[in-house]
Amino acid sequence: MNARTRFLLAVVILGLLVTGPFLVTATLVWLDMKPAERDLLVQLIVPRLPLGAFLTAVGFFAGLIVVRRLFQQYVQGLLRMAEHLRMMLSANRNLRVQPEGPPEVRLLAEAANNLAEQRDARAEQVEAQIAEAKGRLEEERNRLAALMSELAQAVVVCNREGRVLLYNNRARVQLRALSSAPIGLGRSIYALLDRSQIDHALESAAERRKANKVAMASFVTATSAGHLLRVQLVPVLAGQPPEVSGYVLSIENITRNMEQEAVRDQIIHDLTEGSRGSLAVIRAAVTNLADYPDMEALERERFVAIANGEAAKMGHKLEATLERFAGSLKSRWPLEDALGVDIVAAAARRVEDKVGLPTRLEQVDDTIWIRVDSYALIFAIAFVAERLKEHYNIRDLRLRLGAEGRYACLDLVWMGSNVSPETFYAWELEAMQAGGDSTPMTLRDVIERHGGEFWCQREKAAFEACFRLMLPMATPDMASDLPEMAGEGRPEYYDFDLFAQAGGGIDLDRPLAELTYSVFDTETTGLEPSNGDEIIQIGAVRIVNGRLLRQETYDQLIDPQRAIRPESVAIHGIDDAMLQGQPVARVALPAFHSFCAETVLVGHNAAFDMRFLQLKEADIGVAFTMPVLDTLLLSAVLHPAQESHRLEAIAERLGVGIEVRHRALEDAMATGEIFLKLLPLLAENGVVTLRQALEASRQTYLARVKY
Repeated sequence: MNARTRFLLAVVILGLLVTGPFLVTATLVWLDMKPAERDLLVQLIVPRLPLGAFLTAVGFFAGLIVVRRLFQQYVQGLLRMAEHLRMMLSANRNLRVQPEGPPEVRLLAEAANNLAEQRDARAEQVEAQIAEAKGRLEEERNRLAALMSELAQAVVVCNREGRVLLYNNRARVQLRALSSAPIGLGRSIYALLDRSQIDHALESAAERRKANKVAMASFVTATSAGHLLRVQLVPVLAGQPPEVSGYVLSIENITRNMEQEAVRDQIIHDLTEGSRGSLAVIRAAVTNLADYPDMEALERERFVAIANGEAAKMGHKLEATLERFAGSLKSRWPLEDALGVDIVAAAARRVEDKVGLPTRLEQVDDTIWIRVDSYALIFAIAFVAERLKEHYNIRDLRLRLGAEGRYACLDLVWMGSNVSPETFYAWELEAMQAGGDSTPMTLRDVIERHGGEFWCQREKAAFEACFRLMLPMATPDMASDLPEMAGEGRPEYYDFDLFAQAGGGIDLDRPLAELTYSVFDTETTGLEPSNGDEIIQIGAVRIVNGRLLRQETYDQLIDPQRAIRPESVAIHGIDDAMLQGQPVARVALPAFHSFCAETVLVGHNAAFDMRFLQLKEADIGVAFTMPVLDTLLLSAVLHPAQESHRLEAIAERLGVGIEVRHRALEDAMATGEIFLKLLPLLAENGVVTLRQALEASRQTYLARVKY
């Protein structure tokens, strides 16, 4: 029996108490009277009946006010206190009951708060002991995660069903560049690699293990974009007898290597096929000269000319082949990804230490990544600095780093005269020496092996000159995405608990704690989706195995192709200028759909956001058919006595901080934290599976709101 039903029952009882005794007494007196007495009683009572009814009604309403007041203070007050206590026990340990209402309820609230203080003190002691006990284990786990995160090779670890449970930063960068399918914890590796090849590799590794060989298998596969990947697979064994519980994949992009091998094969083929005919002609000419020593002089000269001509042709062919092959060799020069600012800083230190020339950095773009042989490039910079000091007596040197298109511009700037073309030409062909060190490489060798260019130019300032190095920046499959991780800590790229989880399909009868979620939020041009308002921003974050993965997000501004209502701009701060050049909904929403694939959607007041998405389904060609949970409704399920279920109110009750409001990704993050706080409370109330959560949400009065 809920509180509303109990209140109605109390009102009925009050009515019976007010009118019941009078009616019973009147009935008994009436039955005991004689007819004459009854007539006299009617004459006396009927004229005064309105006054009696009025006084009875007044008494009833006065009693109703008293009952309602007592009900609010004792029944509803105690219900709110019980909800706060449950949140205090499960979701927000720092929450305290506000002493309010009559003195007895206040005393109970104070006692509950005192018990909470004692509980917290003891819990802190237990937590400290647990933290100390787990310290070494967590240290080893973090060491492994750090090692995997920093590996230069792409590594992905999956469970037996192909769900990703670990991947390092190189895998994130390479696979995102090579495929449109996102990679993330709990996602299927089969969206990136062919399942049949992985199954075959597992079988091959099992056969090798039976033969007492290293349990490893390799295969080459192609992505949808045509890139070739070499994959090495090693199974992960567990249990007795050992069974495959997952596997480790080492992935290498060999597209460029295969292209270079094809170029070299073609060079060798052209050399052999092009030389075959010339060799035959030379052999025939030499044979004739040897067989006929008494040959006439004119005839002998003709055969010699033929042999010389074919030999010259072969010489030109060989020179052309060597030139082409030299280009191929340059492409094989070992280059590594490096942050440009690190190279510039190292070069500045080298120039100061070896050349003795004061050097400083200015206008350095710290987001540029380049693919370099750092030793050769730094040596080249030191070589140029030493030549400038010797020939032009410069006093200091300034280093700059910027970008022009796909090239990084590394400038050496000095006060004084520009380098003459003759001197510059001599420098670029000279074997480099700097600070007592030497190398057989020339300046031109270094630049050509990097695929760049270099020249000297006069700066805008009257007495400034510049030596400019143009170097290709790192390509997308190498390092261009790495800077975005700076300052955010190590991403949560691993979850070994996923080894024990079954498949990732959405089963309504699976426990809520085992499901994968995409928590999302939208910002819009207005509040009327059915009257033409559009989405202008959508943000989402994933929850896997009970963890909010702050590095696995989707955040996209969307061009609504219509003006934003001024009242909406005042709320979220997104104006029309910010949306110029952003993708439209038919481009952004399918990408969001791919991000949310095979997950349960979670939102706050999700019916509003889902209405916008559903109205776009026909236009974008995808349907959002995944289950949807709403933290607004779940809060109403758990805490029906609370006055507000706004996002801020729920966050305050559960101890969740919200730094920024009305930006899609930030609101999604806050909603995700709230949802994780609600999960144990739902379990305590018997809501364990997804089906139960959906059914409980439908029964709340807030579920009747339609958009």
